[in-house]
Amino acid sequence: MELLQFILDFLGNPLLVLTEIIRDYGIYIYLFLFLVIFVETGVVVMPFLPGDSLLFAVGLIASTTGQIDIYTIIPLLVLAALLGDNLNYFIGKKFGDFIQSKERILFLKKSHIEDTEKYFAENGGKTVILARFIPIVRTIAPFVAGAGEMKYRTYLLYCITGAFIWVTSITLLGYFLGNIEWVKLNFEKFVLGIVFISVLPIIFKAIKRK
Repeated sequence: MELLQFILDFLGNPLLVLTEIIRDYGIYIYLFLFLVIFVETGVVVMPFLPGDSLLFAVGLIASTTGQIDIYTIIPLLVLAALLGDNLNYFIGKKFGDFIQSKERILFLKKSHIEDTEKYFAENGGKTVILARFIPIVRTIAPFVAGAGEMKYRTYLLYCITGAFIWVTSITLLGYFLGNIEWVKLNFEKFVLGIVFISVLPIIFKAIKRK
């Protein structure tokens, strides 16, 4: 029950949970953040973990308390995202047919994969970059790239570009807006706004289809 509560708290308010981890475990916050980003991008059945909100919270903490070093955390999380993406790509290459034969595996639905495949068909290789800013699609896109026809050399170029832009932009957004009082007092609302903007492409696509 304690683990479940921790997960729910982490999903609901990553800023609060990160603050508590720093208080209780200090420098191990870097390991925790690395593992979360690695798993969120590298394990196709774990798309529910926080991504944008986590990076924004990291930037906010770095600017307001200095308990996370911005010059250390950005390269570390870029590396985590790269390693996660590559793991996901090779999972897709190895087990793509098996996973797609199932309607649902844990939190991953077959419809999620199908939607991502359509996104690939419409946007090509740049989907790997665009997907970084779209929850769920961000986790599934590397898997679909591996299961599909995309060559690894081509994928790697988009993967590196996407990881750098995603981690750097969202973390620095939190860093530079973190000192604004309204943002600190309304963190959850602000993050919900970021998530809403992230899923706008999916909403527009759904409306267009109808």
